[in-house]
Amino acid sequence: MMRALFVGVCLITATVFSAYAQSMEKTVSDPKAVAIADQVVQAMGGQDAWNNTRYIRFSFFGSRMHHWDKWTGRYRVEWKRDEKSYLVLMNLNTGEGRGFVNGVETTDEERKTLLKQGRDAWINDTYWMLMPYKLRDPCVTLTYAGEETTDGVVYDKLHLSFDQVGNTPGDEYWAYINRQTHLMDKWVFLLQLRQGQSERSRGEYRWNNWQKYGRILLSPEREGANGQKRIMDKIAVFDTLPDAIFDSPESVPGM
Repeated sequence: MMRALFVGVCLITATVFSAYAQSMEKTVSDPKAVAIADQVVQAMGGQDAWNNTRYIRFSFFGSRMHHWDKWTGRYRVEWKRDEKSYLVLMNLNTGEGRGFVNGVETTDEERKTLLKQGRDAWINDTYWMLMPYKLRDPCVTLTYAGEETTDGVVYDKLHLSFDQVGNTPGDEYWAYINRQTHLMDKWVFLLQLRQGQSERSRGEYRWNNWQKYGRILLSPEREGANGQKRIMDKIAVFDTLPDAIFDSPESVPGM
């Protein structure tokens, strides 16, 4: 089982997630690394394509189903655990929302707990899904970490560190950018110490099978260093979705 990963990414609004163009004003990054990051976004469809992408749906390795309105911050996430079903409907920009357990709406502290779990799931799962689009987030410092050749493929390595923000700002990432395709073929991460740990956790996953969804490219497959493959399924990009998906606890048709 792939362990959950709460990344040290910006706790910024969903709207700012789309505002890539001004994102490098707040940190000092290596110009070479920034230029490579720009090539990555261009290879995935380009900045305009990303900005014009509104609705994204995906399942996080079969455990959590996400619907996200990137333009407004509206968000729906649902999952099952210990024979219970959980649903969060919230706005990521305002933090307001509703939580349901087995179809029953929660109140007070239980609602606050569910909203936090929903936001944490968004931070974690969208990073696993969309990280290359976040190379130039305002809290990220990019450094060129050299080149590496593996099986005849030349990679430019980008090192990502974070400006004391997010759930785990001590996390570090290395993005392996294929010099020919300009896509990220692999990431390596070194997580900050968690409570009870004596050494930092390390992970390495390939991002395989890049495909076009709507206007943008996404990678549905993660392959660990041990060869184990996990799939982000039910991926889709929409121009329109019914408001009920974000407002109503009723089941989403086809899900």
